[in-house]
Amino acid sequence: MRAIVCQAPGGPEVLRLTDVPTPQPGPGEVRVRVQAAGVNPIDWKTRSGGGPAKSFTGPFVVGWDVTGVVDALGPGPGTGGAGVAPGTGGAGGVSVGDPVLGMARFPGPDGAYAEYVTAPAGHFRVRPAGLPVVEAGALPLAGMTAWQSLVDVGHLEPGQRVLVHAAAGGVGHLAVQIAKARGAHVIGTASAPKHELLRALGCDEVVDHTTERFEDVLEPVDLVYDLVGGEIAERSLGLVRPGGLLICLPTVAADAALEAAAARGVRASGALVDPAGGGLSELLDLWAEGRLRIVVAATFPLEQAADAHRLGEQGRTTGKIVLTV
Repeated sequence: MRAIVCQAPGGPEVLRLTDVPTPQPGPGEVRVRVQAAGVNPIDWKTRSGGGPAKSFTGPFVVGWDVTGVVDALGPGPGTGGAGVAPGTGGAGGVSVGDPVLGMARFPGPDGAYAEYVTAPAGHFRVRPAGLPVVEAGALPLAGMTAWQSLVDVGHLEPGQRVLVHAAAGGVGHLAVQIAKARGAHVIGTASAPKHELLRALGCDEVVDHTTERFEDVLEPVDLVYDLVGGEIAERSLGLVRPGGLLICLPTVAADAALEAAAARGVRASGALVDPAGGGLSELLDLWAEGRLRIVVAATFPLEQAADAHRLGEQGRTTGKIVLTV
């Protein structure tokens, strides 16, 4: 099969379209013929040698977001095939021919920028009829990151005030909608051209981070979801109400934020998404109800993965970048 392989850490130029053996599903796994693969900041950080790549021992196929069609089942107890793992939010089993989406093997090295990918059956959900392939490829990692951060870590409740930094980005625009669906008062930071979209997605207040200091113009909040890191997290601490929480992503920036929060007596946490954890089924329900919009900034064919990374690393995209296979 064709796959985008990272041979060694470096810039986008290290991503090479390569012929590699087609993977075979193991016990409890499925193989998916890939139709689209989402592109996320963790992808280019890993390509550069950071994040999960620190534990990889050789060349690897990049990416984790995926949608496609099941084309093979690994051995499974009692059925001769793999079923969705119990307790992960899935229902029933998956069969050859089923359209699915999920976050394959995160944070392992067998990635989704390829014609085929294998992963435990519990990492996938059946793709609803009517959900476009490109949007489905954009949803799992960003959506589950936002859901698990706000709901599982943040225990978000109706009526709370939530501030989302980088609210128009891949994770941010989904976090805004999750928070709104759960009854929160949602505030987003983004440049002015993105404010109209953020209001349409559910933001009650928007702040132009290029012209205003958010800490000077906002009232205290119950939860800050920081998707920028660095000084933004530290500047946000003064906005967190007593008993509130700062959630900091990316995790590479979380340690400094946690130290600063502890020094000020503010609760703070990082977040690490679990591919078999909660959120994806609930997000698909929100989409089916018309309460979740998946914004795609750009698409690239698989062989142009390096160009997709170049665009993403500029840090200015609205929504997600997706590779089509």
